[in-house]
Amino acid sequence: MRMAVLAVLLAAGPGDAEIQGSGIVLKTTSRLAGAIDSLSWGGKEFIDSYDHGRQLQSACALGDGGPNFWAETYNPTEAGSRKDGQGPTSTSKLLALKAEGNILETRTQMAFWLAPGEKSEGRPALNSTGLSKVILSKRVVIGIPEMSRVIEYTATFTLPKDESHPFAQFEALTGYMPAEFTKFLGFDPGTRSTRPLSDGPGEQELPVIFSTESGSHAVGIFSPDPLPGYGRWRFRAEKVVKWNCVFRERKPEGVAAGDHTFHCFVAVGTLADVTESLQKLARQK
Repeated sequence: MRMAVLAVLLAAGPGDAEIQGSGIVLKTTSRLAGAIDSLSWGGKEFIDSYDHGRQLQSACALGDGGPNFWAETYNPTEAGSRKDGQGPTSTSKLLALKAEGNILETRTQMAFWLAPGEKSEGRPALNSTGLSKVILSKRVVIGIPEMSRVIEYTATFTLPKDESHPFAQFEALTGYMPAEFTKFLGFDPGTRSTRPLSDGPGEQELPVIFSTESGSHAVGIFSPDPLPGYGRWRFRAEKVVKWNCVFRERKPEGVAAGDHTFHCFVAVGTLADVTESLQKLARQK
């Protein structure tokens, strides 16, 4: 995001905002430090916003990238920390927010997912503070030319100068959705067709579409940037499904400090609508 734009954003406001376009409504909340708490279209909620992890949001994981690397042990997360739970506040710090018409811009200092001393799958947190030094700036626009129900999401992660990590995993965007989005499909940009995807879990190379069984409501994720990975998960016990778009950078001398920007497009509508939108996006790439 351009610093000139950030300079005019409102400073550390309450975080409650709403933008709309073509029947899509996106909402942020102060509970989540400006992360997207709700995406609705056609009378249906697309986000299962339960704790401070299940949102439409961005995160990253930093470390050595070796065989013992575990993302959650050094995991700046936009909406907040695991410890924030279902509580009304976030460990993340909202620095700026602007919402006008169909455009949302935020700037957030991200919390570590684990608090110091906590563990994930038996692996201890590597951070010594609750708040990271990583800044997330995002710009969200509902509607692009010829595709009114496509959301353009640009995420910029600003890594601090006083840290050095040989590996960075950027979850440019993830969405946690209600379990009724039962169908997982992969979209092949080459043939511009869809194919069934297994539950995985995990990443593969095809952009993914999640749809209700009838196809009345669906969402798809696509990035024009090089080498994205697209993940999908079905958490049956929690009654939630998750998709994401991930990028990785590896530099033995340390991933560069400063801005790392990624572009995603989220298509919303019926399954037929979403498939058509991804076909158009693939032609434009």
